[in-house]
Amino acid sequence: MRNDHVTLRSTAVFDLLAPRTPAVPVQVELRYDTKDPYAVVAAFRTGRAGWVEWVFARDLLADGLIADAGDGDVRIRPAADDPEVVVIELSSPSGHAMFEASAQELADFLDRTYDVVVPGNEHLWVDVDEALTYLISNDLT
Repeated sequence: MRNDHVTLRSTAVFDLLAPRTPAVPVQVELRYDTKDPYAVVAAFRTGRAGWVEWVFARDLLADGLIADAGDGDVRIRPAADDPEVVVIELSSPSGHAMFEASAQELADFLDRTYDVVVPGNEHLWVDVDEALTYLISNDLT
């Protein structure tokens, strides 16, 4: 386990898509933290109410830049009509949202994460003992 943790942050604007209405720009902060090296966080600005965060696999983001990826709450794919755009779909019990984002901005962010933690080396950043201590001390049953 490594002790030199790093958090990367990048801001972007995604277009929220809805039927029969113009796209709505939404501020998004992308985060990558070596304390959870397998994951990416996308925090969506929701106005005065704050932020809504979605956590998903870094590999899902990488796969979604080149082909349909995901079969759960998060799905990512290149736009059918524009290779410079990526479609991100988020589903939850409270609703469904579809966004378009710049493929280049997402790829640049992903490249920055690879500079910090090379794919395949994520396990070197995980402290299993610390995670187990957290789970036991918080009695998640």
